[in-house]
Amino acid sequence: MVLRIEDTDASKKTDEFVDAILEPLKWLGIDWDEGPFFQSDRAELHKAAVQQLVDNGSAYFCDLTREQIDAKSDEAGLPAGYHGWSRDSQVADGPGVVVRFRAPDEGVTVFDDVIRGRVEVAHENVEDFVIRRGDGSPTFLIANAVDDHDMSISHVIRGEDLLNTVPKVLMLWEALGYGEPPIYAHLPLLVNEKRKKLSKRRDDVALGEFASKGYLP
Repeated sequence: MVLRIEDTDASKKTDEFVDAILEPLKWLGIDWDEGPFFQSDRAELHKAAVQQLVDNGSAYFCDLTREQIDAKSDEAGLPAGYHGWSRDSQVADGPGVVVRFRAPDEGVTVFDDVIRGRVEVAHENVEDFVIRRGDGSPTFLIANAVDDHDMSISHVIRGEDLLNTVPKVLMLWEALGYGEPPIYAHLPLLVNEKRKKLSKRRDDVALGEFASKGYLP
C-alpha cells in the first residue's frame, strides 16, 4: 500500500488537511508500506510529462477564458463546453495560458472495472481537457497518470464518482507510452438516511468525527 497525498490543489497543502488523512488511518490500525508521498513535491515530473505531450502533438496551449469559451459556443450554436477552439491557433505559452490534451476525434476508450464491468466512452463525447492550469500547476488527471505509472500502482479502488475520470487518464497513459494501466474498481458511494450522497455540508464524512463521537475502530 502506497500512501499518496494528492495535493495538486495548493489550498489543500496544509497540516490540518494532511493530519485528517494520517490520523484516522492510524486510529483504524491501517498501516502503509511506502510514503506518505506528496504530489506537490513531484510537480517537476508532472510538468515534464505535460511538455512531452506538447512536444509530440498530443496537447496544446489555450488562452481562452471560461467566458470566451461560453461565448464561442453560443455564437456557434453548440452545446456549452469547450469545442477545440485553440487546437490550431498556435497559442504561445505564457501567464494564464493552460495546456489542454487533444482528445482523439474518433474511436472509444474501453476498460474493465472490477465492480462496474465493461465501460466504453466514445471519444467524441470527451472535450479537450486541461492538464496544466494557467498558473503552471498540473491537474489531478496528469498527476495521477504520472504517479500511478512511476509508483507501479497495480490497483486503484475508489468511489464511483471518479469513474468518469478514468477514460481521460487512460488517454494520457497511452499518449505517454506507459503500457499496461492499473486495474480499477469503483465502489458505490455511501449515502445518508435520505439516500443522498454524503456531503461535507450536511453529513459526518470525516473519519475523525466518528472517532470523536466514540465509535470504535
